[in-house]
Amino acid sequence: MIVHLPTIKQLQYLVALRRFGHFGKAAEASFVTQSTLSAGLRELEALLGITLVERTRRLVRFTALGEKIADKAILVLREAEELAELARAEGKPLHGELRMGVIPTIAPFLLPAMLPRLRTQWPSLKLYLREETSQAACEALHRGQLDCVLLALPFGCGDVDHAPLFEDRLYVAYPHGEAPSDQMIDVDTIDENRLLLLEDGHCLKDHALSACNRPELRANAAMMGTSLHTLVQMVDNGLGLTFIPAMAIEAGILEGTGVDAKPLRSDHGFRRIALIWRRSSPRENEFQLLADSLREIVRELVPASSTN
Repeated sequence: MIVHLPTIKQLQYLVALRRFGHFGKAAEASFVTQSTLSAGLRELEALLGITLVERTRRLVRFTALGEKIADKAILVLREAEELAELARAEGKPLHGELRMGVIPTIAPFLLPAMLPRLRTQWPSLKLYLREETSQAACEALHRGQLDCVLLALPFGCGDVDHAPLFEDRLYVAYPHGEAPSDQMIDVDTIDENRLLLLEDGHCLKDHALSACNRPELRANAAMMGTSLHTLVQMVDNGLGLTFIPAMAIEAGILEGTGVDAKPLRSDHGFRRIALIWRRSSPRENEFQLLADSLREIVRELVPASSTN
């Protein structure tokens, strides 16, 4: 008996539609026309003998079985990609495409100086970057949309391995003239009624609050910001104080402002920057090589950091 199996391309179309919930966007992401994607999905439904997607003019709704098959398709595609990666990893290391996720509190401060050095060290590496919040990056990693992620730990990211890169010390930033005269800031002196934090989804907020070990800081924070740059501008305008990582200060985020920043005195007054990847990935040796390169680069770029 001949069993006709779904093709990789059909499964890719299905997963793209699941991700975007829109035929046009799914087709664009798959680099095909909408009619080609629609035809591929109809062929898949005919092959399986079931309806995967209910189509209307306004929306796309997956059937209950369609949801389950899409979930399984994600796993199948990830296994197929890892099969190809296994063969590629046997060849020249850090050669070809690598999809890296980077969180917003790392990307603008480390990447501009890091990327030219990586290109010099690994000229055959084609690095594709995607800026995501920690949770979104972890989800993309497990869906197979990313190969690795530059992440700040601790953060629960599922079944992953990691290579520690460096410790990024936390500073407390004050409007000009408001910083205490002490060399370091005690957590008990932080005014929770003037504290400005990043909005939910940014792990830096959780790292800073964990370092302070003061639950009331989260409850009484004056305002949430969408980025570190936004928070710095708010502090510079006298609206409150906030936490800034050393890498952002080294990258010049305080230049042109009157903001004063001093290190936080705490046994956990830092975040651990690491490169993470799926535990099942066959490219572990490559990621370890990449981590070694990143540590060397960080020693030059962030002197205040503690490399592992």
